[in-house]
Amino acid sequence: MAPIISVKNLRKTYSNGFTALDDVSLDIRKGEILALLGPNGAGKTTLISIICGITNPTDGQVVVDGFDVVKDFRETRGRIGLVPQELTTDMFESVFNTVSFSRGLNGKKPNPAFIEEILSDLSLLDKRDSALRELSGGMKRRVLIAKALSHEPTILFLDEPTAGVDVALRKDMWQLVERLRQRGVTIILTTHYIEEAQEIADRVGVINRGKLLLVEEKDALMRKLGKKQLVVQLTEPIPALPASLAHLDLDLNDAGNELVYAYELGSQDGVIARVLDELTKAGLQLGDLSTRQTSLEDIFVSLIGENA
Repeated sequence: MAPIISVKNLRKTYSNGFTALDDVSLDIRKGEILALLGPNGAGKTTLISIICGITNPTDGQVVVDGFDVVKDFRETRGRIGLVPQELTTDMFESVFNTVSFSRGLNGKKPNPAFIEEILSDLSLLDKRDSALRELSGGMKRRVLIAKALSHEPTILFLDEPTAGVDVALRKDMWQLVERLRQRGVTIILTTHYIEEAQEIADRVGVINRGKLLLVEEKDALMRKLGKKQLVVQLTEPIPALPASLAHLDLDLNDAGNELVYAYELGSQDGVIARVLDELTKAGLQLGDLSTRQTSLEDIFVSLIGENA
């Protein structure tokens, strides 16, 4: 199946010489949720802006559902909904009219029932006649989402959609994302809340300094780059590791009462049993045992550090 979005050798260099994107290539599948992770200034918003036709690339090509984003702007833009970081709405217009206007702007016929459905999904129906200037920051963010969905796009971009908003909106947002996924909408999001990407994304892309470092299935990424740790509490502290354990990748805490053994995900099942057997043979008194697993955030920080 052809990708719904195909990005080829994309480059964006500004007049001051700054390169925001450096030879980025990426295929996005229809119906998937792709999370783009990267620090501030990494190029995430620039990439989204080019795919959405807001900014032109210096070089390269973007094709959306078979149409070039530069040559066929109207065709591609009608397929895309964008929730930007910034609040850019008429503060004196009502919620209902703002969302309805956005639908018309994208060439769709009026459909009040559909607009009300969106407002209801986003807990905005009781605010339909309120002016935007009367709303809280979180409610204004909901209006941006409603505008992006007003013309029934098949592709939705969420650029830091939950940054600075309350927990209730964050929960509503991800419930809505899941409903959209079930309808076949392709969703691309950028977020600083890495635990959210770990929770809902199918694939994860990491971008830094304008370069796309990787795009990987989330579960495969966790298996490939993740680690597990065996944490052993000792009943009696020790001053240092016995020499007989020097060949093991063990860390002893400052108090001398906790050992941590790191091992790769997917290691043979017997690895923990062997380590515990060696600890016992070394004369250590073992207490509580636990394991913990590397998170997506750990992997992200590691990748960014390697490419700093």
